[in-house]
Amino acid sequence: MIKKTIYFSHPVHLSLRNEQMVLDYPKETEKEQRTLPLEDIGLIVFDNGQITYSQGIISALIERNAAVLWCDQKHMPTGLMVNIEGSSTFTEALRTQLSASEPLKKQLWKQTIQQKIRNQAAVVELLGYDGEALRRMSEKVGSGDPENMEGRAASRYWDMVLRPYGVTRGREEGMPNAYFNYAYAILRAVTARSLVASGFLPAMGIHHTNKYNSFCLADDIMEPYRPIADWWALQWINRIERGCLPPALRTADKAHLLEIPVLDVTIEGKQSPLMNGMQRTTAGLMACFEGVQRKIPYPELA
Repeated sequence: MIKKTIYFSHPVHLSLRNEQMVLDYPKETEKEQRTLPLEDIGLIVFDNGQITYSQGIISALIERNAAVLWCDQKHMPTGLMVNIEGSSTFTEALRTQLSASEPLKKQLWKQTIQQKIRNQAAVVELLGYDGEALRRMSEKVGSGDPENMEGRAASRYWDMVLRPYGVTRGREEGMPNAYFNYAYAILRAVTARSLVASGFLPAMGIHHTNKYNSFCLADDIMEPYRPIADWWALQWINRIERGCLPPALRTADKAHLLEIPVLDVTIEGKQSPLMNGMQRTTAGLMACFEGVQRKIPYPELA
């Protein structure tokens, strides 16, 4: 079943009744009360300071492994909540994760970066550039990526992607960077949700180790998915006349990016919505930690 992404940008009060999320709007809006089945929801985005909710509805969403994402006053995602016990064998899975050897983690990081760079090559080729140099770089990634091929590839990749806009890649840089920032926040929420469902503690990464980051593993595992989100964002950005990008994301921009969880991705020759594909990826990661398989099933962007 494909889980839904629900986006709230106007005042509303959310509560729980009979396994349904109840939406009560302010009287002046003249909107009628609505209900949504909890089992259908995979991700909720709160993007208005006047949204209120009961403790019961938040608890019910978390219990059903829905991810909840809050936005700040600039309407950019800033907070994420997921269930820390999404798996029925959480303690056993956690022991498996924490006992993973450094050589294993370095090999898994190598796979991760190789696929990320291959997908970046596919993006630049879709944009009409030559991606062969990036493909060669993917073949040079060593265990743990000691030569930082990820960073070197990113420099080449973003130079081509952002060349028409005269900006560099960065969270605080000019448009169209805000599109990528928003897309990654959605992707990070989907990744964290799937990791928890597979029994992982998202704070313990295979490469990222920032002590202030509660989602290091999500930031690791989403890497090969980033170019897919980039391409989805670019298809929208390229519809806008050059030089006419808005100063901030509009509702229509966000609506397009919020479709990322249901994009079709191809993993090992099989297509599925991205949210389902991510579950295959995180389940495969756990199988690698358990010694059942050696390769993480990542999406391939053709």
